[in-house]
Amino acid sequence: MTVNDLYRYSVNKLSFSDCPDFETMCIFNDILGIKKEKINSDELFFDDALVNKLECIIERRKNGEPLQYIIGEWDFYDMTFCVGDGVLIPRPETEALIDFVFERFDTEEKIVVYDLCAGTGCLGLTVAKHYKNSEVYLIEKEDKAYSYLLKNQKRHQLNNVSIIKGDIFNFDVSQLPEADLILSNPPYIPSAEISGLQREVLYEPLTALDGGSDGLNFYRALAEVWTSKIKKDGFMAMECGERQTNDIAVIFEGKYIEKKVIYDFNNIDRIITFRI
Repeated sequence: MTVNDLYRYSVNKLSFSDCPDFETMCIFNDILGIKKEKINSDELFFDDALVNKLECIIERRKNGEPLQYIIGEWDFYDMTFCVGDGVLIPRPETEALIDFVFERFDTEEKIVVYDLCAGTGCLGLTVAKHYKNSEVYLIEKEDKAYSYLLKNQKRHQLNNVSIIKGDIFNFDVSQLPEADLILSNPPYIPSAEISGLQREVLYEPLTALDGGSDGLNFYRALAEVWTSKIKKDGFMAMECGERQTNDIAVIFEGKYIEKKVIYDFNNIDRIITFRI
């Protein structure tokens, strides 16, 4: 079986996916080591071991396991992060938080940044890479997610970060310096809606998805505890679910002097920011 034959076979087997061609390309490139330019070759042949490996990958995807977990890493902004069982997968919508940072702060500034509910560290580590003079504190509670946070810090060798294991609901904020910016992509899905999520999403940790009965538990903690650590004219910027921005603004009422809502590429109100 040639590479081209196997590629077309894989696309057909992954037809249940929204993007079978893209997924097949990722599998060939990232797992099987076959580059794009060789896929149309009728001269290269696969051996049985590689065919069996592909079959196992396809079976895992058919069972709903996210492609990102199977590959073991995923891109976010201009960096690549280790991902796997127990940590939320970085998503393109979340990149709007990084765009917001670039809009508000010059890369030469010395800023103090927190990344709360840090997960892979995609937010805080991306900021740390581009803001070399910054101090970035990444806080994560869950053991598995924390292990990926450590892996990604080691992978990118960023020395201007502090990795902290902690719960944002019960954290001694006095140990941290005042922040210019707090970033967070907290759990925000209402508990009753979890069971209706796509099966790929249900592979991700419940603790990274479930925001309580109305999806807003974490925003209450961010407003009640963490706004006190932001410098005057500093910012809080958070990802949220569709149509949650009005309720979040009510939670933060009296704590901000400026609000901004950022819509994603599907015109969903995905990011809310406050100047404190």
